[in-house]
Amino acid sequence: MGLSRTGQSLGAMEIFDLVRDDLAKVEEEIRLESVASVDAITTIGRYLHSAGGKRLRPILVLLSAKLFDGVTPGAVRMAAVVEMIHAATLVHDDVIDYAETRRGRPSTNAVWGNHTSVLAGDWLYMQAFQIALGEHNFALLDLLLGLTQKMVEGELLQLGRIGVISVTEADYMELVDRKTASLFSACARLGANFGGANEIDAEKLAEYAWNLGMAFQLVDDVLDFTADENVLGKPVGGDLREGKVTLPLIYALERAAAEERAEVASVLADARYDNVPFARILELTRRHEGIQRAMDRAQSFRQKARTLIAEFPESPAQRALASLTELVTDRDH
Repeated sequence: MGLSRTGQSLGAMEIFDLVRDDLAKVEEEIRLESVASVDAITTIGRYLHSAGGKRLRPILVLLSAKLFDGVTPGAVRMAAVVEMIHAATLVHDDVIDYAETRRGRPSTNAVWGNHTSVLAGDWLYMQAFQIALGEHNFALLDLLLGLTQKMVEGELLQLGRIGVISVTEADYMELVDRKTASLFSACARLGANFGGANEIDAEKLAEYAWNLGMAFQLVDDVLDFTADENVLGKPVGGDLREGKVTLPLIYALERAAAEERAEVASVLADARYDNVPFARILELTRRHEGIQRAMDRAQSFRQKARTLIAEFPESPAQRALASLTELVTDRDH
């Protein structure tokens, strides 16, 4: 479990209990705001909403507000906004990756097709901004626009590297920054701003969340190699099958022999494991310590996040945010 400055820790349910009532308001906001004049969009919106998920991003908004003066109606709306933006990115990612499952059930593109799914994702983006527009806050809109541009740029960069075996650690970290950590950072800043934080504290909390997001994504990419498929909710080894070379494999390839690199290249070219089984890729990634080194890197981001959150006064919200640093790394899905 995560530790605050006082050494106390909170489990997942204790963290959830801190925001349970406010998160229920967020869920209701999402439910109401996912209704469109076109039935297909409403149906897809409800399908995505009913899939559940960790709700880590809205929880981060709510806890960040609680760290200061508390959760306001604006903070609840922003928690809904970030979850809708996240849902839109997942819809688009699944289309781009030709994914067939998401959270243990068929992906939206598998059910409704690529064209409808892309448009539904676009609608979710626009609806999220419509909610934010109601706050009449140009600084807020600037933050969300900058975030969305950064995430889209990250997706374009990733597309340009699909099937490329020579992706570097720096390339990878840039993608994680753009696609994951920047959203985590924005969540904390939104919560801090609506909770009445000063600029110095808001910036420090945003840095905490950025490091949390980096750790979260690195662990996600390790789990793509090591998780139980039934627990993960999607096939393991999916990243490489989709042409993505992530950090565990980047580290392993630094030490791999030519014939091992050729095996990885074969999977990238085939987009399947028919000629080189996934077990073989997993074995070489383990043997060359790619998985361990990636987890060590995740732990370094976690430790930075822990150090930053420990600078805030002790409170239930502070303990919860400290504990999140453990929960994002010590998980199986």
